[in-house]
Amino acid sequence: MNTEEKLIVARQLIRLGVDVIEAGFPMSSPGDLRSVQEIAQLAGDECVVCAFARAVDKDIELAAEALKPAKRPRIHVGLGVSPSHLRDKLRMTEDECVDRAKHAVAYAKEFVEDVEFYAEDAARADIDFLIRVVQAAVDSGATVINVPDTTGFSLPEEYGARIKAIIENVRGIEDVTVSVHAHDDLGLATANVLAGIRNGATQVECTINGIGERAGNASLEEVVMAIATHGELLDAHTDIRTRELTRSSRLVSRITGMSVQANKAIVGANAFAHSAGIHQDGVLKSPETYQIIDPTAVGAHGSDIVLSARSGHAALQHRLAELGYSFEQSEFEDVYQRFLEIADQKKEVYDEDLESMLEERSRDVAAIYTLDALQIQCGDPLVPTAVATITDENGERKIVSATGTGPIDAAYKAIDKVVSVHGDLEEYVVKAITRGIDAIGEVVVRVKSDDGMLFIGRGADNDVVVSSAKAYVNAINRMIATQRSREGI
Repeated sequence: MNTEEKLIVARQLIRLGVDVIEAGFPMSSPGDLRSVQEIAQLAGDECVVCAFARAVDKDIELAAEALKPAKRPRIHVGLGVSPSHLRDKLRMTEDECVDRAKHAVAYAKEFVEDVEFYAEDAARADIDFLIRVVQAAVDSGATVINVPDTTGFSLPEEYGARIKAIIENVRGIEDVTVSVHAHDDLGLATANVLAGIRNGATQVECTINGIGERAGNASLEEVVMAIATHGELLDAHTDIRTRELTRSSRLVSRITGMSVQANKAIVGANAFAHSAGIHQDGVLKSPETYQIIDPTAVGAHGSDIVLSARSGHAALQHRLAELGYSFEQSEFEDVYQRFLEIADQKKEVYDEDLESMLEERSRDVAAIYTLDALQIQCGDPLVPTAVATITDENGERKIVSATGTGPIDAAYKAIDKVVSVHGDLEEYVVKAITRGIDAIGEVVVRVKSDDGMLFIGRGADNDVVVSSAKAYVNAINRMIATQRSREGI
């Protein structure tokens, strides 16, 4: 994100009610330094604004410079503490690490009162050494201790035990905020921070949508709603304005270009969607049967009944009622069977599909000719050929075939072999009336009779050639009905 985008997100984080915004790493680039400065000015008294720094004097100095406009500044400084980090990255001994931690915290305290110390890769550190480093940071004036599972290594029980050990063995920790910070490499980030909370941590470092390095960080919306749902068990609460969660998620997704997976907890498109018939029936009777969160509590519009081949009668009746349609039970069964035919062809049946289905049904009620089946063979170098099965009003079924310049021309010529009148095609329009690659296509045709009258026909189907044939038959039916009406038949 550039500075302008960070400011947009920062405004939303303030609306969301976060306690701390870690605004950037000033040493990393002039752009990050500017971002921290502008967010610090924007936040005012609303929340703490934090700048990240390594345990390097220049980093700390630039963080302090960037935080000058902040009313509630915090410097977040630290270094790695695991054997891997000490040996392979920092190339220092444990004693040198402790000395560096002491100096970094003390130096940061010269600029701001609120200093957070991070013990990077704490989850893989020797526990005795981790306690020693944390003690050194607390003795040097750290106000927040961050215990990161930098690589997403921990199991919840292990991570919780690590937090508990720090709280029980570090002198003065009762006056310090203990913070948890987990990555999601094993899909356990939310579980780990909740374990940390149960063992005494009072700050959670998390991200909107769980974005972050590699597999990401603990998801803010998941942590917040877990606390909201199990606050008594966790002995925790948060002042986050949960109705802003969905809005925040969509904003961050839009700005970063990182899509939220459909089945993402709390903010995914399917988080409150129900497609199984059993679930739909239960939710329609009482949302609590299959939902532990009220969708409106997180800013979502409500439960979503997804119509598919797995949907039952109750779900279809509910959706049709919302669209303004009602049917007697005997009549509804025919509607449901037609719905299943469409659902077998599509992943999801949308409102537009239902409306098209019902319009088609109303057109078929007074049909003089009904298109029962259509088979097309075409391609290069094949001759386009159509085989149509058509039933007339007397119940007589005919199977006819014809060739044409294309599949639609062949279909229309085959239909003309059965119907008692002929119409000249004046206009042909096709459009997708529903969403998705498997969208239903609607065809509208205008057909001219021998006496110059125009008749409109409509047809809809997943196959645009079938839609075209249905539209032509519909126009022919209207033409015949009009002629009979004129003749008093």
